[in-house]
Amino acid sequence: MKRQNYPTDLTDLEWILLQPFVAIPHLRGRPRTIDLREILNAIFYLLQAGCGWWLLLHDFPKWQTVYYYFRLWKRTGVWHQLNEVLRQRVRQQEGHAAEPSPAMIDSQTVRTTEQGGVRGIDGGKLVKGRKRHIGVDTVGLLLIVVVPAANVQDRDGAQLVFRKLTGWFPRLRKVWADGTYRGTLLDWVKQRFTWVLDIVKRDDWVQGFKVLPKRWIVERTLGWLSHCRRLSKDYEALTETSEAFVYTAMVRLMLRRLAEPTLQDASP
Repeated sequence: MKRQNYPTDLTDLEWILLQPFVAIPHLRGRPRTIDLREILNAIFYLLQAGCGWWLLLHDFPKWQTVYYYFRLWKRTGVWHQLNEVLRQRVRQQEGHAAEPSPAMIDSQTVRTTEQGGVRGIDGGKLVKGRKRHIGVDTVGLLLIVVVPAANVQDRDGAQLVFRKLTGWFPRLRKVWADGTYRGTLLDWVKQRFTWVLDIVKRDDWVQGFKVLPKRWIVERTLGWLSHCRRLSKDYEALTETSEAFVYTAMVRLMLRRLAEPTLQDASP
């Protein structure tokens, strides 16, 4: 009996885009019997619903099996690889070069739970948890994410992001950031990289809310991530798992952006 569809399920086109990266045939042992499309559907459902693994609906595969594949793809870098490939396709679909030349960085402090693992207190926000330090392109698509404890200063977290960016983006020339990244970080970037770190500051005379140039792009990306209830807090024991879920959320978002134009073209 075919199960009912959920809003988070993959469409046929989205599954075609993902299948080459996850449906790698076994060279040894018994043939795979599990439906990997259903595994992905379960992971995307969990990401959106924010439930625990053991609370997955019964019409999905067993939660132990779903968790096994999520962990496997995390350890083998599949989520990061998917983010790389899909980001390039979205950029090209929207008329940009496959690789970005400018980028933006920012951080988001999130609370942790009793799950344990690395954590700290953000002295500015008085929040106990972790920080998501992200770099995005001008479209708002994720380049890299690093999740340390919340007591890691933004300037130190930015260094972690920059080190991960090294070698991945040969066209990168400029990085925009807000005023919290001023100071020694400017000299640090200048000495170690060929990039320009440009601080977008808020004018002292401005009162109330004001949209800052370029800054709104990375803030919008953080807003996209907050739509996933699994990311409303950091529920993970390992920061590597936290990072994998951020990549997973962006993969889901980019799949929809890639599929939408095709669906519109196919409509009568």
